[in-house]
This record gives sequence, C-alpha cells and structure tokens, in this order.
Amino acid sequence: MFPHLKGVLMANGIILNEKVPTGLLTSDFHYDLPEELIAQSPAERRDGSRLMVLDRKKDAPEHRVFSEIIDFLRPEDVLVVNSSKVIPARLLGVTKKTGSPMELLLLKSHAAGRWETLVRPGKRAKAGDVLLFGDGLLTVTVEEVLPDGNRIVSFEYDRARFKSDYELLDAIGELPLPPYIRKKQKDLSRYQTVYAKEEGSAAAPTAGLHFTPELLDAIRKKGVGYAEVTLHIGLGTFRPVKEAKIADHLMHTEHFHIDEAAAAEINRRRASGGRVVAVGTTSCRVLESVADENGVVHATEGDTGIFIYPGYRFRAVDALITNFHLPESTLLMLVSALAGRERILEAYRIAVEQKYRFFSFGDAMLIE
Repeated sequence: MFPHLKGVLMANGIILNEKVPTGLLTSDFHYDLPEELIAQSPAERRDGSRLMVLDRKKDAPEHRVFSEIIDFLRPEDVLVVNSSKVIPARLLGVTKKTGSPMELLLLKSHAAGRWETLVRPGKRAKAGDVLLFGDGLLTVTVEEVLPDGNRIVSFEYDRARFKSDYELLDAIGELPLPPYIRKKQKDLSRYQTVYAKEEGSAAAPTAGLHFTPELLDAIRKKGVGYAEVTLHIGLGTFRPVKEAKIADHLMHTEHFHIDEAAAAEINRRRASGGRVVAVGTTSCRVLESVADENGVVHATEGDTGIFIYPGYRFRAVDALITNFHLPESTLLMLVSALAGRERILEAYRIAVEQKYRFFSFGDAMLIE
C-alpha cells in the first residue's frame, strides 16, 4: 500500500505542503471522458441532478436523485459546507500605454486594493505596467511578477464612490466560469450556492450547488447538524498536475477560516457518534487542515496548501459529497484518497457508461 501522510505542518498559522515518498503517478488518475458529458448548464432544479452513492462497504454504487441525499444522512451527523461566495473576478480592459486588450482574473486578495492575479496576455503586464478597466474606473499597476507567472497588482479607484474592492467589482467585473463551460448562462446565480455569503472565491464550491433552501430545511428538521466553514477558492486547486509523480506537485495556498461555533458543533456531533459529512473538497480540505491527531477540529484562520492523495489518513471527514472531477486533477486524487483509487476509477467508468454529467454544473457523488 501507499505510505501514510504524517499530517500537515503548521508555521505562523500557515499550513504547508508536506512531501511524502510515493510511487503514484499522475497518469494513474487518468480516465476517458466524452466531451458531450461535460455539463454546459445546471440541472433544471438544483436538487434534480443525479446522485451516485458510493458506499465503501458495498461493491456496486447506487443511483439516486440528489434530493434523496436526505435518506443517507443520519440525525446524529453534521453537514459541513463552504460559505465562500464567487466574486466578479474577471475584468476586461486595456493597457494604458497602447490601448491593447487585457484580461485580468483575480485569484487571491492579499490586502485591500492588492491582489494576486492571472493576466492575459502576460507579455503586456510587466512590473510597473499600468492597466485600465471599467472605462477608467479602475487603474491597476503591476507590482510584481511571481515565479509561477501570476502577478501581484494594486488597485486605484474612487473610494468615495466605491467603499470596497468588492463594491467596485460588482460594478465592472464578470463572474468567471470555468473554461470548459462554453455555453452562455441565462442565470449566473446558479453558479453560487444558496448559502454563499463570504466574498472571495474565483470559482464556486460546486458540490454545494445542488442544495436548495427547502432541502437544507428538511435536513435540519431530521436532526442533522449544520456548520459553515470558509475557504476562498483560487485557481491553484484546479491547476493541472504537470509533474509525472504526484508527490512532486506543489499546491497553491488558499485562505480559510473556521469559527468557534462551527468547530464546537462538529466536535460535539462526532464525539456523540455522528459522522462529519463534508460538502465538497474545499470543506474537506479545511477540516483536514485544522484537525489534530484525534480528529478534533480547532477554530482558526490561515492559508492551507494541504495536498490529499491516496495514502493520506483522514482525521476529521467521515463522508464526502462531491461532483465528478477532471482527469488527473488534485480533486480526483483527494476523492481517491477517501474511497480508494481503483474504486473511484471504476465508479467514474460506470458514470460515463450511465451518462452522468461531469464537472461544475454536473451530477454529484456521495462517498460514505
């Protein structure tokens, strides 16, 4: 079997990658996916998507509808969701010097008016260059070019008119959709969860897109606990793994926080015999980042670069609700760590055969 990860390293509140010897290759997580199975729009109803239930004690998966997720949740369980909200992080503008077109994608806020970004085309965004967006409402100065090609930029705008970066972005930005979604969306609210409230993500925590307020109310009435954590999703989670050996891949960090009330509810439920059911890989990564050796989670705030792949020993998460992920992605590696690589690849083969819909607007899987 694969060697176990020993646990995350922490320094100054920052959770770091830990490298562990492993023979796993990126190609070990490849599967063939017909392009027509990549969902281009959400299901008519949020909870009307399909649900594959992968019980690790059974041989074959079960095929259900997402609204029936309540049948698999026990009154003593706690559902943990990521309350991060996708911001209008895509900006279209020009260079101040030549008027050439530019595209800016905000990845991570370093401070008010200071962002880590992805810039296209990068050759027009050298340190010191000035870019204009929103017909001049926003002036962006490139401060630094990072080793991975991302840029640190600073914002200059009328702060009497716009009280915060987010208020400005609401006026001039666009909601960034993944590049594999080519269809123009009629209702961009479907790319937000119904419980989204903490602004800061460049992509949606898509496992949560299936929940409706009515379904969440029914789950609570059954007695299931509910807790919110926040992890602001950057593009690091979705970057392709370019290294042949997955242990050589370096995860980008993402900012998160979990408060005392959420930690207490999770710990109380688990101590009473309930399961911690993470909604999405982002909630899972927060929980595993803040759990100690005994599975007790602690309220904290920081940046996590935790990389979970087969061989990892889960401390806090007992079950996971997730979507179907890209081949050879870190997200596919995470779900393989929980359910087993061969089991997951077989489940994905069945999903393709049964014509499940994949990726952000696609169908869901419950691993229990």
